[in-house]
Amino acid sequence: MEISIPTTQLSTNPKPHTTYTISMRLPLRSFTLQKRFSDFLTLHAQLTSQASAAPPISPPPKSYFSNTTHNPVLAESRRVALEQYLQTISSCSEPRWRDTSAWHTFLNLPSSVSAKSSIASNLHGTITSAASGPATDPVVWLDMYRELKAQLHEARIQITRRDQAAGNTQVQHEASAQAKKSLVKAGSTIATLADGLKKSGDDWGSQKLGEGEVRRRKDLVASARKEKESLEGLLSAMVAKAQVDAVMADKGALLGMGAAATNGSAKKAVGSGRVLGKETARTRELDNAGVLQLQQQMMMEQDEDVSVLAAAVRRQRELGEQINQELVIQNEMLGMLDEDVTRVAGKVEVARKRVAKIS
Repeated sequence: MEISIPTTQLSTNPKPHTTYTISMRLPLRSFTLQKRFSDFLTLHAQLTSQASAAPPISPPPKSYFSNTTHNPVLAESRRVALEQYLQTISSCSEPRWRDTSAWHTFLNLPSSVSAKSSIASNLHGTITSAASGPATDPVVWLDMYRELKAQLHEARIQITRRDQAAGNTQVQHEASAQAKKSLVKAGSTIATLADGLKKSGDDWGSQKLGEGEVRRRKDLVASARKEKESLEGLLSAMVAKAQVDAVMADKGALLGMGAAATNGSAKKAVGSGRVLGKETARTRELDNAGVLQLQQQMMMEQDEDVSVLAAAVRRQRELGEQINQELVIQNEMLGMLDEDVTRVAGKVEVARKRVAKIS
């Protein structure tokens, strides 16, 4: 997790004061938030109280004779000191201050995030772990869905790698193992996301999702489940094809040994029964019946691959249509918002003219 305070901002409501822009970069998302200097002092007091010890560094002291709204040098020095304050707590080897609710509340971190380590990989694993129970936080749910898409993408890459490693058995086995591992993780993540949506009405508290958003997320889970099943089917077909190839290779070797035991004229007679085209390692030792069987098997596998691809294309089309419908609804909502803004602006203008007449 990376924390920084890149800029400051001068605010005038309710009275002039300086706010500090905190930039948070997590493994799967980034966001910013605004805090006043008094918020940092309150945080320091709460951390000291909840952790029973003061943090390893203190925030800069409060100035009674100068104001950051009129002193840019003081504002910049305070920004640097506050940035160092947050970064020191975030990178400290002692996690007691990051485990407190004050730290989570101050940085708007999800309630299910454990701050036992400031290392990004550990935080990433905490947010996206499927073993931590149903995802009942809207932000964590989206982070886990992004992780799910990454797992499916990794499985597809490994399946492609296996397909391209023709003749290299070791690479094929490694790619298959990695693809299965990614698919198993994807299955666990899908189950966690689905369980979270089932409990969206009870355990999500004040962050309860609307019916439309729940429906959209259920569609995302269903699409990911179909994609996972199609990848599993494709991987199973490739494994079955490899097994058939191994059987045909063994049969070819046996036929080659039998042919070597016969005389030269018999070998010539057998060879004359085939119409040879471009020979490959898979067809060189097969007779006509073996070549025909191999061709039929390859055509069946190609038909299965085409069916899987067609199903994926149909699903992508459905998703595109759903996205289009959602965009139409969003455009209508934006139009209504624009009308409301115009109407309110008119009322404000009328009120301003009335105030001008009274004054």
